[in-house]
Amino acid sequence: MRFGIVGTNWITERFIQAAMETDEFSLTAVYSRTEDKGKAFADKYNSQPEVFTDLAQMAASDQVDAVYIASPNSLHAEQAILCMNHGKHVLCEKPFASNTAEVKSMIEAARNNDVLLMEAVKSTLMPNFKIIKDHMYKIGRVRRYFASYCQYSSRFDAFKQGKVLNAFNPAFSNGSLMDLGVYCLYPMVTLFGKPEEVRAVGVLLSSGVDGEGSIVMKYPDMDATVMYSKITDSYLPAEIQGENGTMVIDKISQPYEVKIHYRDGTIEDLTKAQTREPMYYEIQEFIDLIKSGERNSSINSLECSLTVAEVMEEARQQFGLRYEADLKNTSTH
Repeated sequence: MRFGIVGTNWITERFIQAAMETDEFSLTAVYSRTEDKGKAFADKYNSQPEVFTDLAQMAASDQVDAVYIASPNSLHAEQAILCMNHGKHVLCEKPFASNTAEVKSMIEAARNNDVLLMEAVKSTLMPNFKIIKDHMYKIGRVRRYFASYCQYSSRFDAFKQGKVLNAFNPAFSNGSLMDLGVYCLYPMVTLFGKPEEVRAVGVLLSSGVDGEGSIVMKYPDMDATVMYSKITDSYLPAEIQGENGTMVIDKISQPYEVKIHYRDGTIEDLTKAQTREPMYYEIQEFIDLIKSGERNSSINSLECSLTVAEVMEEARQQFGLRYEADLKNTSTH
């Protein structure tokens, strides 16, 4: 599978490193806004990918089958649609897009062009997430889902000194909900579907993005709480609480350990050893789907991506976070 890469940052390097673990991946093209940066990135790889500074030219290249997009959040939809309109399959980093209107446009483009579009959420495709799904029946009726992803951003120190980098710039549809909260919400929607109610609070920074926030959601017989932050750290594991026991997950963003604490005091360790890079599993899922002719992942599905976008948009509306991208779409609040 011949891949083009959009973005020349640390996450694209990790993506390629993980992709090299499958013998079905070939890096043939790199897009960067500047030729020098693109060439410096491409030179790291033996495949000698072609460097493009015009995304439309890369999308039109007959040397590219699929595109991995890891650009700023605000660019995801436009770039993904451009690539799909040229018949390319697209694996797009989370969050999928700035808002639900953009996500719907992306899904429409995927269907119109008969290509695969998938959100690059690694956690739900890792081996221990399957363990979570396969063993959740053991804890009885689920009453609560709790997940936290709070990680002090290395860029926040610069922010406090008056320098607003991309991570805290609302023009790029960034902030703690979009960058970290999505890691808590996506597994929740994968496991339990769309919540009936959403109640959100957030702390807005002077630049206009959210530094941290919390969301409480209602389901028919349970509730869900997620906490996220780019201005503090948290060391709490995630929990799925049932009437017979509680499933404890070390990191919802990257599950490596899963244990059930039963009410009688016994603990069952369900952890499956993982030998691959965390991003390997999303890449393999994406390639396998293309090879089999599928156009929607059963796990990282388009329906799940749209639901997560709807929850995040509702949360943003409640605590007053709006992006420039929202103003372009009359269907958003």
